Amino acid sequence: MISYNDVYETLRKERYSEQLQQLPKKFIYEVAGYLKEKREQSQQSSSDMFTEDIAKMKKQLENASSIFMELMLLRKKKLLSLAFVASETGINKRDFDNMLDFERDLFDKIVNSIQEAEKKISSELNNHKILIDNESKLVLFLEDIEELVNFDGSILGPFKKDDITLLPKQVADILIESKRAEKIIEE
Repeated sequence: MISYNDVYETLRKERYSEQLQQLPKKFIYEVAGYLKEKREQSQQSSSDMFTEDIAKMKKQLENASSIFMELMLLRKKKLLSLAFVASETGINKRDFDNMLDFERDLFDKIVNSIQEAEKKISSELNNHKILIDNESKLVLFLEDIEELVNFDGSILGPFKKDDITLLPKQVADILIESKRAEKIIEE
C-alpha cells in the first residue's frame, strides 16, 4: 500500500530530474486507493477519534491530492518536451520505458500531431514557393493604393503603404515600374 510519504517522494524525484521517472505500473491505482481510504477515514466522526486527528487526516488528504496533481502536471510537461524532441530526432528508449500506458498513448498522439503539422507546413511552403516563382510576386507597397483591377477582371486591394502582399506577376511588374511598390523576393 502506498503512503503519503511515497507520493511526496515520487513528486520530489520527478521535480528534481530532467528525465521522466519510472513509476510502478499500478501507481495511479494505488494513489486512488490511498486517497479513497483517507477520504473515508476523514469522514468518520467516531467518538474514538479526536477532532485534531480528523483535521490532520483531512489536511493530509488535501495535500496528497495536490501533490498527485502537481506530479501529473510535471509529467505532462516532460511528455510535451519529449514529443518535440522525438519529432525532430527520435526518442530515448529509457524515456519511453518510464511512461505509464496512458502517457505512451498521449505521447504517440502528440508526436503524430506534430509530424502532421510539419507536413502541412512544408506542403504550404512548397505550394507558396511555386506560386511566387511562377505566377506571382511578393511586393511591399511604397504608397497607399486604391482598388486595382486584375487582368482577369477581379478586384485587388485597397492597399496601404508598407503592406506586403502576393500579387499576380503582371500587376506587380506594373506597380514596381511605376515606383508604387517594390519586389520583396529576388528571383
